[in-house]
Amino acid sequence: VEGVRGKGVVGFFGREEEGMVVIHVKRSEEHQFLYETTVEEDVTACVRELCEIQNTRLRIQRLKLEGEELAKHGVAKHPEKQSLDEYQENFGYGKVEKQEHYNVDPTGRRTGNRCDPKVAETLLKTLADAEAAISKNQVAQKVYLTKKMLMDKVDEIRGAVMICYPMGLPEWDNVRLSLEDNEDLSGTQWATEHLDPETSQLWWGGGGA
Repeated sequence: VEGVRGKGVVGFFGREEEGMVVIHVKRSEEHQFLYETTVEEDVTACVRELCEIQNTRLRIQRLKLEGEELAKHGVAKHPEKQSLDEYQENFGYGKVEKQEHYNVDPTGRRTGNRCDPKVAETLLKTLADAEAAISKNQVAQKVYLTKKMLMDKVDEIRGAVMICYPMGLPEWDNVRLSLEDNEDLSGTQWATEHLDPETSQLWWGGGGA
């Protein structure tokens, strides 16, 4: 039995055909994926690719969460101005701009001025498709993930966001930061899930036939 370990990530793989191996990376029942490579693949390159796939999976998860909020409640307010709209109006901090498709954000993080809900359906469907691509069901279906496959999903989300918000997103919006791969995850649970290719390792263990 052979595997990969890094921050608790463990995977096992075996031969499918001569010269090929399939790595099963599994953090939990919900978080797992398959990766196919060759016996000639450089170990360092393999580890890096596995880490990039896992980190991109996490990136897609964040895009799914924040993208749905974007579709429902519009772009993010500036961090210094985030508060409940009701509080802003009731305590004399100015009138809240409410456009045609206004839908108040109960967390106070977003403006509430969402795009046309019919247009937002495109974004929501794209997010759901991306989530399906990283689902544990891919393991049962023997779908092997690649970084390119996942980056294509990120690009599709980027395109859907542009359709919904052609004027662009503010530089502090988490969706934009994730699409630009410019997130600051320090101090978050996401940071503990991130894999560093410089410290992650492949390991091997013997097993009975």
